[in-house]
Amino acid sequence: MAEQANGGGWAEGLRRSVRQVGPARLIGTLLFLMLGLYVARFGWEVPFASDVERALYDLRFQTEAHRTLEQDDRIVLVTYNDETLAQLGKRSPLDRAMLARALAAIDGMNPRAIGIDILIDQAQPEDPELVATLRQMRTPIYVAFASAAHNPDQILPWQEEFLTNFLAQAQPGPVRPASIRLLPDLADGVIRRWPDQPADLPPLLANAMAPPSSEFRSYTRAIDFRLPATSEADEVPVFTNLPIQFVAEFPDGVRSAIEGRYVLIGGDIQDLDDYETPMTRFTGRWMKGLEVHAHVLSQLLDGRMPAAIPGWMLWVAAVVAVAAGALTAFLELRGWKLGLALLVQLVFFGYLPFLLQGMAIDTISLPAFGWGAGWLFAFVGVGTAARAVGSEQRRFAQSALGKYLPPDVASQIMRDPSQLALHGEKKQIYALFTDLEGFTKLSHAITPERLSGLLNRYLDLMSDIVLEHGGTIDKFVGDAVVAFWGAPIARADDADRAARAAIGMYEAGQEFARTAGDDIPPIGRTRVGLHLGEAVVGNFGGEGRIQYTALGDAMNTAARLESANKALKTRILVSRQAKEETGLDLFRPMGRVVLSGRATPIEVWEPVPEMDSGLRTRLTDLWQRFDGGDTEALAQLEAIAAGHKEDAAMQEFVYRIGEAGPGGHFVLGSK
Repeated sequence: MAEQANGGGWAEGLRRSVRQVGPARLIGTLLFLMLGLYVARFGWEVPFASDVERALYDLRFQTEAHRTLEQDDRIVLVTYNDETLAQLGKRSPLDRAMLARALAAIDGMNPRAIGIDILIDQAQPEDPELVATLRQMRTPIYVAFASAAHNPDQILPWQEEFLTNFLAQAQPGPVRPASIRLLPDLADGVIRRWPDQPADLPPLLANAMAPPSSEFRSYTRAIDFRLPATSEADEVPVFTNLPIQFVAEFPDGVRSAIEGRYVLIGGDIQDLDDYETPMTRFTGRWMKGLEVHAHVLSQLLDGRMPAAIPGWMLWVAAVVAVAAGALTAFLELRGWKLGLALLVQLVFFGYLPFLLQGMAIDTISLPAFGWGAGWLFAFVGVGTAARAVGSEQRRFAQSALGKYLPPDVASQIMRDPSQLALHGEKKQIYALFTDLEGFTKLSHAITPERLSGLLNRYLDLMSDIVLEHGGTIDKFVGDAVVAFWGAPIARADDADRAARAAIGMYEAGQEFARTAGDDIPPIGRTRVGLHLGEAVVGNFGGEGRIQYTALGDAMNTAARLESANKALKTRILVSRQAKEETGLDLFRPMGRVVLSGRATPIEVWEPVPEMDSGLRTRLTDLWQRFDGGDTEALAQLEAIAAGHKEDAAMQEFVYRIGEAGPGGHFVLGSK
């Protein structure tokens, strides 16, 4: 009976607590906990949090990496270096006669296998000599292979066809293709993982040279780079590196370094084939692609394959982190008790990832920052559950709307909140993307406090211009501003508003750079991209908060237009789709380009209100004539450009259309 009474009292106390909190507050708290749980489990996939996760992984790897005092005596690198190029008088493609002589010499030294990290993707006069050498080889040789489907930035279809035919010509020699596909993380370009190995590609170079057990044949987890244990001043390279000309000309001098080893041949040329690794942010040193393949091969030979953390275990860890934050807030600890609880949890959640990394556990998917963020979400959510949120939430919402939406739109939404309902709808919007040139460099040159003040001032300027022209602020990504027109409420003059906002943001950026202060390093200009396209627009954040945003190709295209300004030497790029909807006579043509990551050309224009309108009209007319096949128009454009040498964008425009030809387009490089 006593147990029943105690149980009933506990249940009644719980019901009383729920009534005091109220259903709205309770739901809000639960949503906060769910958000915390999501971040704690998927920190690697959450914007901004993923940047911190990568940095923390790099720190874990740098501190816990496999280190050795000795070189790996199983692998030797034979490289074309800058001295090789100077001696041969040829830079690209790499001299294949030298390669043939080196291969013949190496073959006589009885290596275990040879891997060539050089794409033979176009004809050269030395090809017959190289083919003859390959046919006579006794050592297994694995030649670099890349597919236009999987490596579009490395090889084109016609080059792939040439490479395939070349390999066929080398038969019946012991020549086989091997994939050299490396996949840096898309977000920051750092090599951290083994690439996946699609079925339609030959084995990865390391797998081909030293065929692994079935357990590692499709290994796609972290690369366990083998690092020297000595200080940088006394550092011994992990792999022996021999200049290819020395191997070809003095084979007797290198026989002991090659016999019985795996030989990797490739480039060690300044500023070519460089990759950032987890160590780069600490050492500042980049790694050649050939050396990355060597590290992968070394890891494979050692069997140093970090064990993966099961998904269910990551869920358990996320629940523990969120529960710890909620419990800490629920207990309402004060003083030293709170300090001790925080210290114990900080040590546990902060040290555990390093402990696991040191135990040869693959922590590349472990959300260490997500645990802390999830803990904080739970701590804040539960800690504020007892506070009144009704009217305060409304005032907060009104304030937030005013910061991201123009006043007339915010007023309509407050009268009819259903316009921000939890669903998305397809709309034609004018998507705008900006970026402040040189901001990353600036952030490393001044104090965090000064940087914060400058960034806030800059974003305030940009935001004010968007709102003054009736736009909606989507988000801030560092110094970048993402905005759009046409939603949630569309206006007939949205095109003009967006174009004028783009000009205003560029001009405000120039003024900001001039007035930032004499103690601030020079600040670059604000680049802007504007595109009209279809997007899914709506509130995707959840019932507990407003997260009104646009998703789709229109946003991606605007971002790529902004990035293309650098290559085109322009300030603002507006797509033809957006330009044609405006009533403004402010644009000059910038030709037709294929943006990074795209296949379809897009016609681009630049607003130049300061340029004489007659000159803008003439440039447009001449380009249209040339594009239609009138080659004489190009000569007239070149004459105009010659008279405006200070206009870098015009010079670049005339060069590009001359390269592309009438009706053609120019393919831009990577973003």
